[in-house]
Amino acid sequence: MLTAGELDAFFEEDLGDDDDSNGIVPAVEALGQIICKEEGVLAGLEEACAVFRHLGLSVGSDLVDGQPVRKGDIILEARGSARDLMRGERLALNFLGRMSGIATLTAKCVGLAPGVRVAATRKTTPGFRKFEKKAVKLGGGDTHRYDLSSAVMIKDNQIRIMGLENAIREAKKVASFTKKIEVEVESLEDAEKAARAGADIIMFDNMKPAMIKKGVKIVKSVDERILLEASGGITLSNISEYAKTGVDVISLGALTRDARWLDFSMDIQL
Repeated sequence: MLTAGELDAFFEEDLGDDDDSNGIVPAVEALGQIICKEEGVLAGLEEACAVFRHLGLSVGSDLVDGQPVRKGDIILEARGSARDLMRGERLALNFLGRMSGIATLTAKCVGLAPGVRVAATRKTTPGFRKFEKKAVKLGGGDTHRYDLSSAVMIKDNQIRIMGLENAIREAKKVASFTKKIEVEVESLEDAEKAARAGADIIMFDNMKPAMIKKGVKIVKSVDERILLEASGGITLSNISEYAKTGVDVISLGALTRDARWLDFSMDIQL
């Protein structure tokens, strides 16, 4: 949910202290229509509507977040002061463009990896993470961790400092029984060690599909209940190969890092 405080901060950033660009626009009654300029998956509609309502405008839409949209579709209509329509335009378009771009890329990846969860990472824009993660979910993906407190993630640096088995042992001492422990491994030997040490999830990091297939067999021979994840260097061009390795989850920083904004524009009629 986009809070009033967040909206105030976003408007402060975008409008500044002396917005003469829109200050010169008369406060006459007008209708603003946001139009989709290309095909994709809609996300950010809820936020765009909140932007205009925060300015006291009436807003309506026949669409919902998560549905496919085409070029020429009217995403929403806002009615009220022309000045306030102009003030909310860029912020609303930014939400729609960024979030729809992520949802669209996520949906493409999900379609190429049937039977496997496609997840995001923490490679997100500071201050905008919850909206980017929401867009992943709207595109049919999995949000993964929202923050470091969502799960225990033991990665290469923890392993270098503490050792793999010791890191897992210490995590089991301090983490709640409700919190899963995930271990990132870069070799088949470490995958087996993590499985025998009691990891709940094992992530194969920057491994080729052929090696991951071997890792899946090794880990499942130790404990079939362990969830398996592939990550690192995975893109639209190779995700299908990773989906055939037997992992349960594929996580991609590309969902938020490489997503191209979807194009929207606003037309105003008096």
